Amino acid sequence: MSSHKIILDCDPGHDDAMAILLALGNPSVELLAVTTVVGNQTLEKVTHNARALLEFAGARHIPIAAGCPRPLVRDIQNAAEVHGISGLDGTHLPEPTLPLDKRHAVDLIIDTLKAHPAKTVTLVPIGGLTNIALAVRKAPEIVELVKEIVLMGGGYHTGNRSAVAEFNIAIDPEAAHIVFNEKWPLTMVGLDLTHQAKPTDAIMAKIAALNTPISRFVVESLNYYTAGYRQRNGYSDHAPVHDPCAVAYVIDSSMIETCKAPVDIELQGTLTLGMTVTDFRAQAPADCHTQVATKLNNQRLWEMFIDALKRLDK
Repeated sequence: MSSHKIILDCDPGHDDAMAILLALGNPSVELLAVTTVVGNQTLEKVTHNARALLEFAGARHIPIAAGCPRPLVRDIQNAAEVHGISGLDGTHLPEPTLPLDKRHAVDLIIDTLKAHPAKTVTLVPIGGLTNIALAVRKAPEIVELVKEIVLMGGGYHTGNRSAVAEFNIAIDPEAAHIVFNEKWPLTMVGLDLTHQAKPTDAIMAKIAALNTPISRFVVESLNYYTAGYRQRNGYSDHAPVHDPCAVAYVIDSSMIETCKAPVDIELQGTLTLGMTVTDFRAQAPADCHTQVATKLNNQRLWEMFIDALKRLDK
């Protein structure tokens, strides 16, 4: 019986695809809905990718809705240098026939939360936070309905879009400001944690050895993704796979250490726009609703992921 009900808000993206597969293949997860948002590529492209992946993985029953095509205030940015022109370059998924839910993603999020008992559904945003911000502005009562927000984004020491700002936060910092300042429990699974989530040659060999359509897609995807990291950043090992870490925390929080601390979003700084400013100066106050992920058991993460791939191909 599934014990973790989640809504996955995403912008696939190679690492988003891995997060979706982990959610679909883990028996303790009930994926209630997938929503898409502009980010790694245009809304049209990431929605196409999400539809293709769900259909490829045999998950046509899960509702999927397209969300915001641009940030709240700022111009659209994407990560074509990381994920390519399609958002999933280097892979070969069949053209999807899976229909979209007619609702806007924001409404699908709100309706899904209201259709389940309070504090039973976790929101897992792994892209920009535009959809989540608009959902809580349209229906502020969902703050009391959400069990927890577990997001991939930010970083308390490091950035990737700038020296201090991570991509998902930097592309819509106003949306992030809204989400981080609502009083729902929020876990930031940021770059400080996700940079620990690297497969090894042995792990990649285990995935390849499954020799199934899904495992072959994973190998194609991660090989393309790593090749880009090596070219841009001088990596010699495999690239960190960020987004599955948020799903993994929901499944088994014991594999990720966290630290409770206040977090806010910088909206004004010339050099620090989009920084997730994390205050470690003293013990977090009793009413602190935010925590940050600090340390990952990487071996357990990949064991969990490989198990999910095996289950998807049964």
